[in-house]
Amino acid sequence: MANGKKNTQAAQLQAAQAPMHTPVHTPVQTQRLTALYRTMSLIRHVETALTRLFANGEVPGFIHLSIGQEAVATGVASALAAQDTLATTHRGHGHVLARGMDVTGFMKEIMGREGGLCKGRGGSMHVADLSLGILGANGIVGAGIPIALGSAMAHQQRKTGGLSVAFFGDGAMAEGVLHETLNMAALWKCPMLLVCENNGWSEFSPTSRQFAAQLEKLAQAFGIAYARVDGNDVIAVSDAATQACEQLRAGDGPFVLECMTTRVRGHFEGDSQKYRDAGDLESVHEHDPLTAARTTLQANGVETAALDALIASEVEAAIDAARADALPTFERAILDVYTRTAEETRA
Repeated sequence: MANGKKNTQAAQLQAAQAPMHTPVHTPVQTQRLTALYRTMSLIRHVETALTRLFANGEVPGFIHLSIGQEAVATGVASALAAQDTLATTHRGHGHVLARGMDVTGFMKEIMGREGGLCKGRGGSMHVADLSLGILGANGIVGAGIPIALGSAMAHQQRKTGGLSVAFFGDGAMAEGVLHETLNMAALWKCPMLLVCENNGWSEFSPTSRQFAAQLEKLAQAFGIAYARVDGNDVIAVSDAATQACEQLRAGDGPFVLECMTTRVRGHFEGDSQKYRDAGDLESVHEHDPLTAARTTLQANGVETAALDALIASEVEAAIDAARADALPTFERAILDVYTRTAEETRA
């Protein structure tokens, strides 16, 4: 039985992770893919830079990178409207950057600076920007899911026309909070898009070893619409997310979108991944979403090297700005942690 589940998981990953077969012919299609590629390239450049900064001791705490998974964040974000909200995960840099988070403010936050979007207090696993509907990242597996449910209920009650997105990894599929959220979202027909980034790993274990079912059947059990997509094909993800959002805005209830993708780096930066087969590690770059999109764009006359160079310059400028920014003082760091008394306020 265990081998059967393992083979099923492997078959799903292999079937979904085919090279991009979305030809681009018209100027409009090329323009669309170029915009999506730019976002993916930004995420890749930021996270590649973070590997260097973390190794140099310039980033406090832990970071969890989404290198290889950029198409999921980019494709889903492309389908969202201004009023929509999202809750992300500990591996959520790509989600917030794809949503439009300011790169300089983001980098200052990750590096713990006073000018960060959360004044340097949130860091990698708790970065948020409510002006963009980003409800925050979360260090607890699956903890963002019920937060997104509450936001979906708020959209529904306030008639905003918006929807909420809950990003989660396949490691959260066994979490009870996901099952409870699916039940409530289905009961109340909440405008909620649940996006599973299935990279095949639950921290240090293959997902097949810690989850006995399949997400598709779990969604079916609650009568929730479901789709599985190649999470390395940014056009496919964007199309699937757009269709899902259209159904959500029509009042059809929640939607589960499972994106089959690849985790390139370890669970956390610095993880040697000794638990993975050498062949698995060697093949991860075969499904690189940026390589696939770049190949298609170059075949249609787009000079991606120049675009990448501009993005690299933007990221380096953000890093320089973060380095130049001040670290929060102790007095400022404890602000908003404890409620100030009336005497302290008057003083």
